[in-house]
Formats: sequence, structure tokens, C-alpha cells
Amino acid sequence: MIRVLIVDDHRVVRLGLEALLDETDDLELVGWAGDGEEAVRLAAALKPDVVLMDLNMPTTDGVEATRQIVSNNAGVNIVVLTSFSDRERVLAAIDAGAIGYQLKDADTRTLLESIRNAADGHSPLDPRVATEVLASRARGSQDVTQLTDREEDVLRLVGDGLLNKQIARQLGISESTVKSHLTRVFQTIGVQDRTQAALWYQRRLQG
Repeated sequence: MIRVLIVDDHRVVRLGLEALLDETDDLELVGWAGDGEEAVRLAAALKPDVVLMDLNMPTTDGVEATRQIVSNNAGVNIVVLTSFSDRERVLAAIDAGAIGYQLKDADTRTLLESIRNAADGHSPLDPRVATEVLASRARGSQDVTQLTDREEDVLRLVGDGLLNKQIARQLGISESTVKSHLTRVFQTIGVQDRTQAALWYQRRLQG
């Protein structure tokens, strides 16, 4: 079972998500929080696999809650569940360690698959927001011609959602070598983590 913590200050949203999870056989709601401070506490106590995180909440907002949860709870993956108008804050949440994001108007199948993908360590990203979010993060260092062929291979597989262990197996190299390549890739294209690298790769494919 994939253990899920819901974080949202709107009761109607929480109830709707709870009802959605109740209809599945592989997803289990372990708790819900109405603000970021409570989310941090419950994440530490319940150790969920995935946290669905709203951004605009009282006390501690979703960005700071994400930062604290990721810092203190290895293996907890956070998916921001937000509205399109929060795209600037989505950037901050990704910088804080969120593995992906979906919009609140996503269909139920997409949302459920996003939870499952996040539990596997993949980055569920809503394509309607990705391009615009990335456009605001244009960086002068994003010159892919500076990557080696092997680094290009690693970036491609990250963009396809593979984990380091899977990349290592597919390329016939060690996980430590994959991590070394990723460090160089991040520096070259001007991103901070694999989620941003995956976004960058998707944008490159779009043209």
C-alpha cells in the first residue's frame, strides 16, 4: 500500500481527496493536515510515502512545510497540488524539494497516477504549467552542447523519469557514476535537482 498524507486548509478539498483514495486498492490515507505546521508534525509521526501539499495555507505555508519535511524525512515524496495561479510558488516548492506538481483541476486518473509515480520516485509534472514555469527560469548556463554523450544519456533518462539505480542498470555503469554525471549535468544546464532537470528536458523536447 502507498501511504498518503493530504495537506490542505480547505475541508471540502480534503474530503474529496479522501473519497478518491477510498476508491483505490493500493492507496491508503494515513492522515490529513490543515496547515503546514501540522503537516510537518504528521509527516514525522506517520512517515507517509507521498504528501499531497497545498501551497497557500495559514501558519506555515506549503513551501516551508515542504522544505522541512524533505529535510527531516528521507523517503517522503511531496507532490504539490495547487492552482495554475500559484506557478511562481511552485518554483519555490520545487527548490524546497517537492518531487512534482499537479493542478487541482486534474482528472482523477491523472492525480492517482501522479501519487503512484511519486511513490516510485518519479516526477509527476503537469504539462500545462511546465512550459510557463520553466520560461521564468531561463538561465545563461543552459548550454547542452557542453554535455558529454554520456551526460546526455543520463539527462534523457532522468527526463524519462528513471531513478539512479535504473539509469545505472540501463547504461551499465555504477550508481555513484550516475550521481557524478548528474552533478555535472545540473551545473551545466543550470538546475538544482533532478526534478528541475526533468522539467528542463521536457521543455527542450517541446522545442
